[in-house]
Amino acid sequence: MAIRPVPVILLAGAGALALAAGTLLPAETSSAASRIPPPPAEKSVPSGDQVAVLAGGCFWGIEGLYEHVRGVKSVTSGYAGGKKSTANYGDVSSEKTGHAEAVRIVYDPAKVSYGTLLQIYFSVAHDPTQVNRQYPDVGPSYRSAIFPQNVLQRATAQAYIAKLTKAKSFPKPIATKLESGAFYPAEAYHQDFMRKNPQHPYIARWDKPKLAAFRKEYPSLYRN
Repeated sequence: MAIRPVPVILLAGAGALALAAGTLLPAETSSAASRIPPPPAEKSVPSGDQVAVLAGGCFWGIEGLYEHVRGVKSVTSGYAGGKKSTANYGDVSSEKTGHAEAVRIVYDPAKVSYGTLLQIYFSVAHDPTQVNRQYPDVGPSYRSAIFPQNVLQRATAQAYIAKLTKAKSFPKPIATKLESGAFYPAEAYHQDFMRKNPQHPYIARWDKPKLAAFRKEYPSLYRN
């Protein structure tokens, strides 16, 4: 569908369920950023532009947030973890294709590290303790997943998840999985959705608080 439905009753119910389950709502991501430790030091800095692929709920907000990160050159919404033939919104929404809504981030490692991108991901971009859902969106396409693009990224992600787990940074276990699979860009109307539709009810309720938390917690990384 071209526009994600946002029934008010569903949002209220999902919010109540999230609070009851002890998960973090967007307004609480600021406190999460304050308490999680920084990522482990990376053994080497790759040269040239690099690519990160992350999934953490609806790609509108993830894309919109990372577009404000210094050192990020481009962000594309899309689908990862499934086949090319079903990498479209209609099929993915059936929750039977194996895809996750994801973003492809092109970044300059001399300005922002992969570990820092993961720190943003775990602290303000989404709630990594939710299983096969993210706030009002339910289903495996909204799962928390990292798609490492090389051995170094996989090692960094594994080490960081282990560090966060040891530090007991979250009230529930981290649900984020490391997966493999190609990334396929989403339809044109999904691209830059947050920037083009800042007053959309879904954006206002679920994504703007995340962006505000990022700006507050990481002012040196935020760019207009």
